[in-house]
Amino acid sequence: MYFVLDNIHRNQETALNALWFNRNVLLTILKILMNKNTLYILIAILCLSCKTNHHKKTSSKAPNILFIIADDMGKEALAGYNEGTIKPHTPNIDAIRETGLSFNNFWTYPTCSPTRASMITGKYGYRTDVRWANQKLSESEVLLQKYINQNTDSAYATAVVGKWHLSGYDTTINPETFGIDYYAGIFKGSVKDYYNWPLSENGKQTVATEYTTKKFTDLAFNWINKQEKPWFMWLAYNAPHTPFHLPPLEMHSQGNLPPYTKEVDPTPYFMASIEAMDYQIGELLNALSKEDRENTIIIFMGDNGIEPIVTQDPYKKNQVKRSLYQGGINMPLFVSGKGVERKGSDNNLITTTDMFATIAEIAGVDTDRINDSKSFKSLLTEEKSIRKYQYSEMKNEKNDAWTISNGTFKLLVFADGNEEMYNLINDPYEKNNILDSSLNTIEKKSKEELDMELLRIRN
Repeated sequence: MYFVLDNIHRNQETALNALWFNRNVLLTILKILMNKNTLYILIAILCLSCKTNHHKKTSSKAPNILFIIADDMGKEALAGYNEGTIKPHTPNIDAIRETGLSFNNFWTYPTCSPTRASMITGKYGYRTDVRWANQKLSESEVLLQKYINQNTDSAYATAVVGKWHLSGYDTTINPETFGIDYYAGIFKGSVKDYYNWPLSENGKQTVATEYTTKKFTDLAFNWINKQEKPWFMWLAYNAPHTPFHLPPLEMHSQGNLPPYTKEVDPTPYFMASIEAMDYQIGELLNALSKEDRENTIIIFMGDNGIEPIVTQDPYKKNQVKRSLYQGGINMPLFVSGKGVERKGSDNNLITTTDMFATIAEIAGVDTDRINDSKSFKSLLTEEKSIRKYQYSEMKNEKNDAWTISNGTFKLLVFADGNEEMYNLINDPYEKNNILDSSLNTIEKKSKEELDMELLRIRN
């Protein structure tokens, strides 16, 4: 009992002493605050402290990057564009476009391999010697995935799933030797059968019998689901590239079509392939956790124009895949998700090389330009101009040509000496070659500028 009373007494005495001490401290603080200069300094320190704490609270972790490439799919095969009248049902791709930014002037290459090579190296094709399908990318090139991890202390897990098409006809190369953490997919430009095809994974080949689009989606999700740090998934579908093999019925709305033959209209089969890809994109996005989905930036694009057999007006059959006309290289590009603050459309001149610097900057690399690549990451939050010109090219055994545009005029130059020039504002589908008649003053000056820029680029 005595022990308890003594403790109470001691506590009361301690409390009184503390109160007296605090009274003296408060009086001292009041005297200090009477000095205006000291008051201002204290307020400034308080504000700075608040700002610092606020910054710490709002710092976010690095975003996941989901980069989706559709194979042989131009504007006429998607909603949101005036080109074409027959459109597939693509609610998931539409949602990516509608919730983010659509780039109207995105240029690729006329075929698959150079488009991929330019994106994964940030270099024009004449530098890598990949200017046509099935040409081989040198193993000495530093690819985007390796570049990111070299400059972020390996902050990202990286994967390529689906179509590779950067090693020519060599099926012995494992893309993981380029510095990619994981690869699974097809080496060549297409499969003979969407339901029976060679799957390369972990440096080995097996025969897969599942519809390619579904298999690639499952492989992508299974890898993503294992990651414990930010990830960069390069998901390259082979759809809707030929052959026109019907997807499983639940993945499309084209009905119970018979097997495709050359005697029937290929359009519904082509549309079914796009719808199946859209269905699988939805499956992948819905399978992500809420946290992963909210922290993911999505980039969706077409790699080059569609096959002439399924092209639609206003493009002619010689103006789509394998050509440098707009129907062959002016492709869909949508970006949405984490960090994308703008919505609607943007008219900046963008090229496939720009994917390199853009994705690297999104991943945290402190650069907005490397090789032939200019980052357009800033366009996701603000309106500005990135490029004055855009460039593309092609070269195979029969053809050698290149093209450049300033957004208004487009010049095509062929190695045999022929040239064509179009006013894309008045003639967006390149029906009237203005070099067939006398050029006015503006046209002459524009051609001179385009010629000079071509010399600079190709020097």
